[in-house]
Amino acid sequence: MPRFRHFMAIDWSGALGPRQKGIAVALCDLDGTPRLLRPQSHAHWSREEVLRLLLDGLPEDTLVGLDLGISLPFADAGAFFPDWPDSPPDARALWALVDTVCAQDEHLAAASFVDHPELSAYFRRHGGREGARFHLPAALHRRGRMRVTEEAQARAGCKPYSNFNLVGAAQVGKSSLTGMRLLHRLGAALPVWPIDPLPESGSVVTEIYTTLAAVAAGRTAGRAKVTDRAALNHALSALGSAPVTGTGPIDDHSADALLTAAWLRTAAPRADLWKPVDLTPELARTEGWTFGAA
Repeated sequence: MPRFRHFMAIDWSGALGPRQKGIAVALCDLDGTPRLLRPQSHAHWSREEVLRLLLDGLPEDTLVGLDLGISLPFADAGAFFPDWPDSPPDARALWALVDTVCAQDEHLAAASFVDHPELSAYFRRHGGREGARFHLPAALHRRGRMRVTEEAQARAGCKPYSNFNLVGAAQVGKSSLTGMRLLHRLGAALPVWPIDPLPESGSVVTEIYTTLAAVAAGRTAGRAKVTDRAALNHALSALGSAPVTGTGPIDDHSADALLTAAWLRTAAPRADLWKPVDLTPELARTEGWTFGAA
C-alpha cells in the first residue's frame, strides 16, 4: 500500500470554451488542511492547465482524484460500442480513440466524438436526440447503460447516470469524454488506477465521485452539494480536517474539491477500498472503477 503524502481532488468540467468555471482543484496534506489551488494568471482553470499541473506540478506521492468517469460501460455488452467493428478493446484504447476523433476540437473538448456519424448512435444528446443504440443492450435503467462501479455507487445510495447520457444537470458524459482526452495525454507519466496496477510509491490518478466523500462526511446523497462555508466546515470536521477560512457562500465546485481532497486523506489508507469485491482484472482493464465505491 503506497504511503501517499498529498491528496488532490479535481472537480472537472466538460463545458465548451477555453476556461471552465466548473473546474476546481484542491490539495490536502497529511495535516488535514485542504486548500484551493488557483491558476497563475486567470480566475478559472483551463483543461490544458490541469494537464500541465498533473505532468509537471504535482507534489511527490500525491493521490489525485478526478471527478469524472474514466471509461464507458463494457461488461454489459462485451464492448463499449456493440456491433461497431472499430470498438476499442480496453480503456486506454478508448482514450486514444476519443483524442484522435477530437483532434480538431480545441481546449480538450469532445464535441466531435458525440457528433461522430456512427458513434452518436450510442449517446443521448440535447434536443431530444437519443441514439438508436443508447439503450442497447437492454439497459437496466432509463438513465442508460451503467458500468459495474456505477451499480456499486447506486448501492451506496447515490444516483449515477450513464456516461453515454449527455443531457441534464446530473450528466457526467461530457466531462468524462473530455477527461479521457486528458488521461490519454498523460501517457505513461502517471499510473491511472485500476487501469494500471497500484504502484508501491509515487503519485497515482484515480476516479472519484464527490457524493461518496459527502456521504462519508455525514451528509446524505441527496444533500451532497455544499454551498456555504459553515456547512463545509461541519463536514470537514467530521473527516478530522481543519476548517476553511471565511464565512458565507462558496460555489459547489470548490466545496466538492475541498471536501473530497480531505476525504481522500482518510480513505487512501483503507486497503479494502483498493480491493473492491466486484473488481476483476477484466473490469480494471476495460471499465475501471470509482475509488471508494464498495
